[in-house]
Amino acid sequence: MAASASSLLAAAASSSCTAISPRLPPGAPAAASVPSPSRHSCYSLRASPARRHRSRFVASAAPTMQPPAESRVSTVVDVDLGDRSYPIYIGAGLLDEPDLLQRHVHGKRVLVVTNATVAPLYLEKVTWALTHNNPNVSVESVILPDGEKYKDMDTLMKVFDKAVESRFDRRCTFVALGGGVIGDMCGFAAAAFLRGVNFIQIPTTLMAQVDSSVGGKTGINHPLGKNLIGAFYQPQCVLIDTDTLNTLPDRELASGIAEVVKYGLIRDAPFFEWQEKNMPKLLAREPNALAYAIKRSCENKAEVVAQDEKESGLRATLNLGHTFGHAIETGLGYGAWLHGEAVAAGTVMAADMSYRLGWIDESLKNRVVDILKQAKLPIAPPEAMTVEKFKNIMAVDKKVADGLLRLVLQKGPLGCCVFTGDYDRNALDETLHAFCDN
Repeated sequence: MAASASSLLAAAASSSCTAISPRLPPGAPAAASVPSPSRHSCYSLRASPARRHRSRFVASAAPTMQPPAESRVSTVVDVDLGDRSYPIYIGAGLLDEPDLLQRHVHGKRVLVVTNATVAPLYLEKVTWALTHNNPNVSVESVILPDGEKYKDMDTLMKVFDKAVESRFDRRCTFVALGGGVIGDMCGFAAAAFLRGVNFIQIPTTLMAQVDSSVGGKTGINHPLGKNLIGAFYQPQCVLIDTDTLNTLPDRELASGIAEVVKYGLIRDAPFFEWQEKNMPKLLAREPNALAYAIKRSCENKAEVVAQDEKESGLRATLNLGHTFGHAIETGLGYGAWLHGEAVAAGTVMAADMSYRLGWIDESLKNRVVDILKQAKLPIAPPEAMTVEKFKNIMAVDKKVADGLLRLVLQKGPLGCCVFTGDYDRNALDETLHAFCDN
């Protein structure tokens, strides 16, 4: 295995996060002012007074699609990447609006990639949405086994097999219908098949809706590390029908909340404060609370992606807790813990390390623990994770550069963080020993 983590600590370029003011729904608390020391970049976004919210984060001017006038779409968030820009549609009942999907289909043939859990629930509805009053489009599907442990090359080949056997060409469209695993695999298949075909994201889990479906990260796992094989490849659109959360198990819902919490910690202090007050509503699936959490998360993700699509700096800050979390997922075996569960424990470990470095105060560290407890998420790694196992797995993390392990850590007030390799190696050792028995 690669060198231990203790040898991977040296100076590396740091990237500061941003804190932005949320667009609050009716009844939400007013935005608090966020202190921002000069070393952190913080700025505000203003809401449109229109009834249907549209958020646009500009990289360069490019036309984007408007939903129909009578649409159920409550929010459109634009991911602005020039001629590769695309909309994120958010609302209840969007799978009952055929036009939203059909306008983004290229060619006459569609391959829906889904899994054995989601297919019985939504495959028929999505097929109808793609073909209603649209006889020129034909739809085929490939149904994969469900779970992180199937996010591998063997399962990916099933998508390629179906596409090749069915003689799909470059004018086809792939549709990802499912959670983060399906979205990542379908996107990677679309990036590689015939060197690139169009694809659409229809995320059905909270995790995928607030994070993995947005931004174009696609890929599969390797036995030695999570998401080590993949590509940056943007979809034509992301369609988030919040009604799909009605069939989501409680454990999966909580897993998604871990990513929602992340946005508040790294760049959006008022959003974190809103979460502290509204966590019971999120766990109870209160529609307005969930819709706002999804909208605000997508706005944060879209803004970051528009500035740093391929993770040269700023986008890396979205990985708070992920280096520890991915080590947990890999060390336990993919699927033993859900991604959000591992990230939650990893976020607590990152907060602990930040506190040991003197970069955050104890009260902020405690707030991290408290909100994840509220969300019914783990706040420590499992006993099977040893110090040595953490170090060995983290040594091959994607954020290692020139042999140096870089981490996302909180620094300063709530809503601020850094991506850096310039930290005291003893703090990492102390955190690992504090959370591991051996």
